[in-house]
Parts: sequence; C-alpha cells; structure tokens
Amino acid sequence: QEQLVESGGGLVQAGSSLRLSCAASGRTFSSYILGWFRQAPGKEREFVAAIRWSRLSTYYADSVKGRFTISRDDAKKTVTLQMNSLKPEDTAVYYCAAARNPSIAPMTPNGYDYWGQGTQVTVSS
Repeated sequence: QEQLVESGGGLVQAGSSLRLSCAASGRTFSSYILGWFRQAPGKEREFVAAIRWSRLSTYYADSVKGRFTISRDDAKKTVTLQMNSLKPEDTAVYYCAAARNPSIAPMTPNGYDYWGQGTQVTVSS
C-alpha cells in the first residue's frame, strides 16, 4: 500500500512562489505516474501536472503551463511541484497522486490509485 504525504503549502501573495513536495512510502514508486491535482471550494478536483516514470513526459494544465514545474526524484521517492508567479485563482487544496498503470490518461483523476491528504495553498491579491 502506497502512502503519500504532501508538504509545502501556505499563504503567499500574488506573484510569489511555493514549492510543494510529496513523499511516498511504497517500493515500486519509480514505475508510477505521479500527478498533482487541486480542488478549490465549491469546485471539482482538477488536474494540475503529471510526470511519467521516464521523466521524459510531463503534462500541465493550460492554466499553469509556464508557471509550474513538476519533477520527481525516484531515489528519494518524492515528487515536487514548483509554483511560480502564483495567482489568487491558484488558491486550492493541492493533492499529489500516484498511478500504478502506466497507460492511464495522466490528466484524469480516476486513473490514480493513491492520494495524499492534501495541502492548502492560499494566494492573496
């Protein structure tokens, strides 16, 4: 059973940066697709970014492209989301997720098997 624990959220001003990290505990972490999703109050959970095990394929929502960067360190079993130029509309609870099946569509939350508990990101204007 995989366990994911996020950290790094907080309250920042618009234009600032935050770095979210997610630590995993399982044995086969390196083969998983890893993703970040977010959910704002009253809204559905939405895709933010994902990365395949090969690191050659990364995926981003249009709303964060050019501002956010996803990366992974399989030796440390961590996935990181570097968030720059934050906007108030980035305010949400951010969740990391892991998928065992390498064939899933990375942008679809239903394909992920494991989820973290979430970390709050609040961006003030």
